[in-house]
Amino acid sequence: MQIVYRDVAYVPWHRLTTAYGRGTKIPELIKNEQYGELDQLIEHQSTLWQVTPWVIQQLLYTLQNRSVESITQEEIQLYESVASAFTWEELASSPVQYMDELLQGKWLWSENEEDDEGEWEEEEPRGYEQCAFVSYYVYSEYQMHEAIPIFQKIASMREDLAPNLIELIDFLESRTALWRSLCV
Repeated sequence: MQIVYRDVAYVPWHRLTTAYGRGTKIPELIKNEQYGELDQLIEHQSTLWQVTPWVIQQLLYTLQNRSVESITQEEIQLYESVASAFTWEELASSPVQYMDELLQGKWLWSENEEDDEGEWEEEEPRGYEQCAFVSYYVYSEYQMHEAIPIFQKIASMREDLAPNLIELIDFLESRTALWRSLCV
């Protein structure tokens, strides 16, 4: 799997969906560290959305460069919420080869938000075809799996966050065999 970091300004948030509409507000929520609100938009009832792998990418990128003291329980809860959706044991479809493919026009919603209601009524709304939908889970989990060393460092330095982080790390590590089978 190949993931290239994309700056927050590169991602067409206004053409990606969340649990409650478009992702237009996502950059502002990330900038203002509004993790509770982000959590509600990127995971809902064990469903991940088009924005999820991109939000995880942005948050993990900044997480590795922030002071450990600035990390909040609310942020860790967001990672736990996303991880709670990782329940698949085998893929119903192959994911896209590169995460950037999820930003191709064929997966993105139209520029015009007035078409959204009709789009949701389609049997398979744009970006929710099996290949793309599976990719939201695969790339979100892959990035979090790759962040285990960051989570371990934080857990070793923040006693108050350690129990939640250890649980998250244990869960992600329990899925290592699954990842090895996918990456072979």
